[in-house]
Amino acid sequence: MQREGTRTALAGVRASERRDSRGMMARMRAVVQRVDGARVEVAGETVGEIVGEGLCVLVGVTHEDTREKAAQLARKLWSVRILQGEKSCSDNGAPLLVISQFTLYGDARKGRRPTWNAAAPGPVAEPLVDEVVDQLRALGAHVETGRFGAEMKVSLTNDGPFTVLVEV
Repeated sequence: MQREGTRTALAGVRASERRDSRGMMARMRAVVQRVDGARVEVAGETVGEIVGEGLCVLVGVTHEDTREKAAQLARKLWSVRILQGEKSCSDNGAPLLVISQFTLYGDARKGRRPTWNAAAPGPVAEPLVDEVVDQLRALGAHVETGRFGAEMKVSLTNDGPFTVLVEV
């Protein structure tokens, strides 16, 4: 009887309101760093680079994320006022370097090795990271990217330092 009630209760909860195994809201996540230049290399080749003031954004995707969440994250990244003078990328046309980072959903609470269970698999995550980039570009942003699934080397000069976690 209680099991049926639990199922019924969950059916009424929107996907965006579901909680993960730790009781936290499952949300699309980004670590955002204010930078004075950043680049990403794959096999010694620079695949994305921004020069001067901008944002380096590491994007993590979980199982419950949607295209709508990706669009919401893009709008937040474009408008968040964390550049010098409390400006946003939309205020001064600052570029963004967007890099997929499944390890943002790593869980190292138990044992000596993190688990990645909360991270969405590649076929789910890649189109959603691409959607964040597409939505940013549609808003008028200059966006550089890493290469999904590749072993990447990221170099940046953190300006401040200033780093924030954005979840939508």
